[in-house]
Amino acid sequence: MRKSVLGTTGTAFGTACVTVLALGLGTAPATAAPPAAPQGSGWEPAPSAPWDVPAGERCAFTVHGEPIVDEVVSRELPPPAEGVTRTAYKGDLVIRVTNKETGAHFDADVSGTALVDAYASGAQFWRVLGPVLVGVGEGSLTRGLYVVDGAYTIGISPTGTKTVAGPAVRTDSICARID
Repeated sequence: MRKSVLGTTGTAFGTACVTVLALGLGTAPATAAPPAAPQGSGWEPAPSAPWDVPAGERCAFTVHGEPIVDEVVSRELPPPAEGVTRTAYKGDLVIRVTNKETGAHFDADVSGTALVDAYASGAQFWRVLGPVLVGVGEGSLTRGLYVVDGAYTIGISPTGTKTVAGPAVRTDSICARID
């Protein structure tokens, strides 16, 4: 799972994403440090930073996101081809998404797992199992901010267009939840 919200900074789970990308509300404080990965495991903490999205970019209002549970770790894997990096993400991630105009918020459990291929062109291809937070400007979903869940792929073009596809995909509009 990528550590940013897909689409809020251009490289998402990048900074969406993947972080990624997990399941269940937690109670850990936002200041809690991510757990240390077992020594020699190859897994490293991949913390998410808070983020803001201006009104009209994803939702009709300004949105703020901040991790309240963040135990995501990542591991670099052998590249499948030259010019491609492959990273695996896993771990619990709950993002509090807030409507900055009204204060309404939703705690999005986005604790999915993801295998992310990043290309030199800036394109990405994600293979995902479970929920991740996806910000969409252009793509197969309408403009918005979604928890996407199931077994699916996300293709991100070098220009940021996102295509979500798969045999089992569910979406939940976070913009509608906090409007």
